[in-house]
Amino acid sequence: MTYTAPLADMRFALREVAGLGRVAGLPGYEHATDDTVDAVLEEAARLAGNGLAPLNRDGDKVGATLENGVVRTAPGFAAIYKEFVAGGWNSLPFDPEFGGQGMPWLLATTVQEMWQAANMGFGLVLLLNQGAIDAIHHHGSPAQKAQYLPKMISGDWTGTMNLTEPQAGSDLGQLKSRAVREGDHYKVTGQKIFITYGEHDMAENIVHLVLARTPDAPAGVRGISLFIVPKFLPNEDGTPGKRNDLKCVSLEHKLGIHASPTCVMSFGDDGGAIGYLVGEEGRGLSYMFTMMNNARLSVGIQGLAIAERAYQQAASFARTRVQSKDDGKPNPVPVSIVHHPDVRRMLMSMRAQIEAMRALGYYTAAGIDGALRHPDKEAARKTQDRVDLLIPIVKAWFTDLGNEIASTGVQIHGGMGFIEETGAAQHLRDARILPIYEGTNGIQARDLVGRKVAKDGGETMLGLVAEMRALAGELKAAPGDDMEAIRDGVLASAEALEEATIWVAQSVKAELVTALAGSVPFLRLAGTALGGWLLARSALVAQNRLATRDGDPAFMEAKLITARFYAEVILPPALAQLGPLQAAGRTVFALREEQF
Repeated sequence: MTYTAPLADMRFALREVAGLGRVAGLPGYEHATDDTVDAVLEEAARLAGNGLAPLNRDGDKVGATLENGVVRTAPGFAAIYKEFVAGGWNSLPFDPEFGGQGMPWLLATTVQEMWQAANMGFGLVLLLNQGAIDAIHHHGSPAQKAQYLPKMISGDWTGTMNLTEPQAGSDLGQLKSRAVREGDHYKVTGQKIFITYGEHDMAENIVHLVLARTPDAPAGVRGISLFIVPKFLPNEDGTPGKRNDLKCVSLEHKLGIHASPTCVMSFGDDGGAIGYLVGEEGRGLSYMFTMMNNARLSVGIQGLAIAERAYQQAASFARTRVQSKDDGKPNPVPVSIVHHPDVRRMLMSMRAQIEAMRALGYYTAAGIDGALRHPDKEAARKTQDRVDLLIPIVKAWFTDLGNEIASTGVQIHGGMGFIEETGAAQHLRDARILPIYEGTNGIQARDLVGRKVAKDGGETMLGLVAEMRALAGELKAAPGDDMEAIRDGVLASAEALEEATIWVAQSVKAELVTALAGSVPFLRLAGTALGGWLLARSALVAQNRLATRDGDPAFMEAKLITARFYAEVILPPALAQLGPLQAAGRTVFALREEQF
């Protein structure tokens, strides 16, 4: 089963929900015209469908292999990566000063959805490089930017993120890797695990961003610094030179994403890998969070992408798999399973939640552009606050749904879904890492409650609630029609999210543990409510387009129907999370430790 980028829905979400026109009006984005954006999307769709998607299955079956310290990627990966570099795809959102195209992050996010849906095992190398570029661009010295960014932006070199160690998972305060100053550089020693594309054969150099401690650093996260540790030390002319003292010592054997090499990296076995300090000593974790926030949005987009891929395969299977009679007709002749009510329910659930995710993901990416480029500093700050609030929701809610939707895809296939040759199982296996990546989803919920809502007492979230209510006032509804159901869903969502936000803001102040016990239900409620709000916005556009006969009427009708399904079927159980989030604190710690 291949992949076809859903260009019609992508364009709709870009323009009508995320506001591509407003983004293109920001200083520096004037070249993001409709014609240019459409051309980029068309070319990306071709590369994703014809180049990446056919490699996905073999990537899963063959995987990456380690031979004498060299990682060989799956068949076809090195060749398609060269095609990516030649086409300039790595450079899309980056600074033209260093060879980037300076396009909006909104467009780059849309294109990234295609790469990840077509072949997530391949797409991970692009995701990590993007985050490493962002970190060096924000925090590197002028000399570091000049030396590394052009090569990384072109894709000739790739970047990685080296945080985790065997004794320190998410608790980075426990890191033991060391960096000792030696003239204009540092000697870095230590072991890092779970390093995505830490070694591979697709690019001529790999730029590792490594967290380590200097000898006199204090304990805890304040003692962590960030270092650039390249695989090959650059020569004066910018070409890769001497091999650095680092290597991949093993590859992990994983549930999924077999094509993506997950490396155990050893630094300094022969005296110390040469590393270069980024910024100031002791500020490494704050610098790395630039990369992690970039990656968290991208991992959320991976959840959306894998859901889309699973949905396309399930819908295709349902249209062709003949099984049992149509319960709505007397004719006993077997029909394709897409006619059966529960299969239709599953497909509608997949479709509606995917469209809600796409709307919220693109909306968040547009916020990044607004925060970067808006000429009014106060407006940019408020937009950044909203982006900061939304990123843990996008990361966690999208990746949870990616797992659920991939599982539903297996269910629609029935027994054949459990058989590897159909490919449905691969989507589920690949999706399972996403709620763990870049801080588990429990950590995202903790961040949402303990930092983002606590920071302003819920003011930013309540601003979104106000916009939800304002939209409900614009919806033109008649008794019993689609728009009435959609409007009622938006109003119910606004009420539940407002009550939940106020409760969380008060609980964080009174007793943090109580608030954290309900943090995951709160995040789920917030994501589902905000997704419904943006689907309602889509429905309003579709209603107006139908009234003026503007656009494809079948597409616009589907937007209304999907938004109504979401309001009536998806929202009610999610909004019922209000009870669990308020009650969890009473019972989560009620059992003694030894009773588990």
